[in-house]
Amino acid sequence: MEIINVALGGRSYNVHIENGALANIAALLEPYTAQGRLLFITDENVHGLYWDRINQNLSAAGVKAKVFTMPAGEASKSWHNLEAICDWLIREGTERTDHIVALGGGVIGDIAGFASAIVKRGCNFVQIPTTLLAQVDSSVGGKTAINSETGKNLVGLFHQPAFVLIDPDMLDTLPARELRAGYAEVVKYGLIGDADFFGWCEENGGALLAGDKAARIKTISHSINAKAQIVSEDERELNGRRALLNLGHTFGHALEAETGFGDALIHGEAVAAGMALAARYSVRKGYIEHADAERIARHLAHSGLPVHLSHIEMQTTGTKLAAHMQHDKKAVQGDVPLLLMRAIGDTFMSQGTDLADVAAFLDDELAQS
Repeated sequence: MEIINVALGGRSYNVHIENGALANIAALLEPYTAQGRLLFITDENVHGLYWDRINQNLSAAGVKAKVFTMPAGEASKSWHNLEAICDWLIREGTERTDHIVALGGGVIGDIAGFASAIVKRGCNFVQIPTTLLAQVDSSVGGKTAINSETGKNLVGLFHQPAFVLIDPDMLDTLPARELRAGYAEVVKYGLIGDADFFGWCEENGGALLAGDKAARIKTISHSINAKAQIVSEDERELNGRRALLNLGHTFGHALEAETGFGDALIHGEAVAAGMALAARYSVRKGYIEHADAERIARHLAHSGLPVHLSHIEMQTTGTKLAAHMQHDKKAVQGDVPLLLMRAIGDTFMSQGTDLADVAAFLDDELAQS
């Protein structure tokens, strides 16, 4: 068991990491049931896997919980589903002392967190992430959002959870593709500022993906510690420190938008391709050695992740992809900063991006497909 504190003054909270924690969920959530009710938001897949077990545990402790179930998948992170969740919470008489519980992966965490932030001008919420991506990244930090027709996560706000409960054993039911996708966010922590951790990933990533429990705990705790430190220093992404966590995301979000936010390319896969593209664009700009970019792509590909545009089914152009990048949330006065690399473990924000050059680079990448 490990408990990590995300230090944010009056909004600080703990992340509890423990194999088998789900069996003790009533006791772990008791501080929050003492304040009000629990209202769970989950998707159809997670509901089928875990809801009966969770509800039985809570009921045995005298806790009556409500649940709202929505379709699984990135396409569900929409205005329509946000409205449905908010209406359900209001019909259930949700009060600000209640806790809305996000039970699921990043999609559920994002939309449930957003709903909890706007219903009654802000309710408490708890994260119980069920995917590797959510356990190592999206459940911590308070970013909530939905997608719009113009791009990913463009409508949302910061709303920190009261508590994050991580049970790595829940990864036993995660499809292999989702596990690999989450692993992309793990590798990201090595690339942005910890070359030794990237080396550890090269040696141990296979064990993690194969289900090794020790590798899981090491991966999750290291990633959450790294993110907690960054979030504590730059909660609302104002000084550039937190922006480093977006490595691969500017390219990746453009790929997701171009493929329609569907199953053709899920988020972690887009991030993996985006990190490989960022590394190769860094080579083009003269920042990083070609050998380092190849090393990054080799490890991601060995982990079953896409690293070339030929790995992604889409008909597009560099200009169209670059156009999606113009909607990046980090843009200032029309400038889209890019997260690039000087070396493995040395990521920085590059200002003054020439999107025409980015489009030409992407056309070159597409030509190699």
